[in-house]
Amino acid sequence: MNKELFLEQLCEAAGKEAVKRNEPMKKHTTFHVGGPADYFVSPEDEQHFLAAAALCRKEGMPCYIVGNGSNLLVSEEGFRGVMMETGKGLCYIREEEGLLKAGAGIFLSTLAKEALRLSLTGLEWASGIPGTLGGAVVMNAGAYGSEIRDVLVSVRVLDLDGTVKEISAEELQLGYRSSIIPSREYIMLEAALRLPSGNRDEIKAQMEELAAKRKARQPLEYPSAGSTFKRPAGYFAGKLIEDAGLRGFRVGDAQVSEKHCGFVINRGQARADEVMDLCRQVRQRVYDAFGVELELEIKCLGDFGDREGS
Repeated sequence: MNKELFLEQLCEAAGKEAVKRNEPMKKHTTFHVGGPADYFVSPEDEQHFLAAAALCRKEGMPCYIVGNGSNLLVSEEGFRGVMMETGKGLCYIREEEGLLKAGAGIFLSTLAKEALRLSLTGLEWASGIPGTLGGAVVMNAGAYGSEIRDVLVSVRVLDLDGTVKEISAEELQLGYRSSIIPSREYIMLEAALRLPSGNRDEIKAQMEELAAKRKARQPLEYPSAGSTFKRPAGYFAGKLIEDAGLRGFRVGDAQVSEKHCGFVINRGQARADEVMDLCRQVRQRVYDAFGVELELEIKCLGDFGDREGS
């Protein structure tokens, strides 16, 4: 592939001002680590977003869709391909036919605030989560006993054939931190939610209560990707890690949080390889102690020297 020609075509598809070369991913992930992406694209609207995605697929260029980067670990070598951001082109909320429809790039916290303004209940749990709606649907995000599938009606996606289509929530086969979206290589564009009417004061009170719990129990003062490991059946990842004697365990500036052992944090200058090395050691020590395999909840991109990256 002629890189200069591809760059020219990408700038034409997405808009010249929307394209950056060799953009450090530590600027676009909540871990604040990660090397450069060959191309970083921030389309201004859905039309440009779709054109850029179509170009990548036509040319066989690896393309990863990133929201807030709140569940993402990129290697120090970076990403060989296009990182395309949803934040600008897919960032809107509207009411339509009794549903709340929003672009994949909207922050969950922003969506929850809009639901509060409209006195709609069902998203109180999402008010303090740093991710986007698109990422939440892809992984069926949830907290405090609720999940996005509880209120999701349908989504609009771009499929591998370049067709934009609507898919019902049932068809997405939403499970614990999973959906069919990655395996089908769909690109999330929009989600439709059905939220029942509620009492605004009660909704606000619940949001404030959950915010206080998060502040008390989670290491919000440090960069992280939230819960680092999925909850194993019958266990809690953080409890297993703590019981394995790993509270505060460090590799360089990557550390198992002393506040909540289910979080791996960046104390300031951590590298992606340090985060990955720590995760590997945590997994091994938990397995050695309890025979339980911890599975990463975060998505790893790039070369980490083993099968964790992609």
